[in-house]
Parts: sequence; C-alpha cells; structure tokens
Amino acid sequence: MPAKILAVVEDIFFLAKIQQTARQLGITVESVTPEALKARLANGGASAILLDLNHRSCRAVAVLEELKKDAATRQVPVVAFLSHVQTELAQAARAAGCDRVMARSAFSQQLPTLLRELAGSESG
Repeated sequence: MPAKILAVVEDIFFLAKIQQTARQLGITVESVTPEALKARLANGGASAILLDLNHRSCRAVAVLEELKKDAATRQVPVVAFLSHVQTELAQAARAAGCDRVMARSAFSQQLPTLLRELAGSESG
C-alpha cells in the first residue's frame, strides 16, 4: 500500500499546491481536520503529518502535544510550517515534540524532496 501523508492545512490554495506536487510524485496527501486527525491515524495510519501551525480552527501546539504523548501516534513524523517571523511559535512546536519546523517559504521550496522523504519514512 502506498504511503499516505495527512495534511492539517486550512489554506485551500496551499493545500492544492501540496496535493498537486504529491500527485506528480505518486504520493497521496489526504486533508484532515485537527479534530479528525487522531481517528484517521488510528484507522489506517500515515507515514507522516504536515501541520500548518497557523491553522485557525485548532491550537496546533496542543495537537502536537497530544500526538507526541500518545504511544500509538508519537512515532509518526510531524513536519510543521509557519511564517519565518514566528520564532516563539516555532520554539513551542519544537518543545511539544514536532519533528521538523520550517518556514512556509522553505517548506514550499523543498516540497518535492520533503514529500519523497516523508513517503519513504516508516511510522514506528
């Protein structure tokens, strides 16, 4: 079964960019809400999670903390992105256990390579 990456991304244009790049690489990126993330992980897992730290409908750091405290989900790599000027939010995400925090511009620039890496990673 091909690797699936879950994306908690509110900006539909940015999500479309991520999914289009993934499609070109033969990788599946499924959009999920913060509320559905844990259930989706329990129902088939994922090779990684992409998390927009500026997602308006959730507290991204709290979501990270919950994922990283749970033995069933802590091994799933989380790559989060945000504005490069949000240094305090980046530090909070790292403290919550985020595997990789990136400026949104770097995330965009490195997207194909990042998706390939994440699709090849093992969860667990």
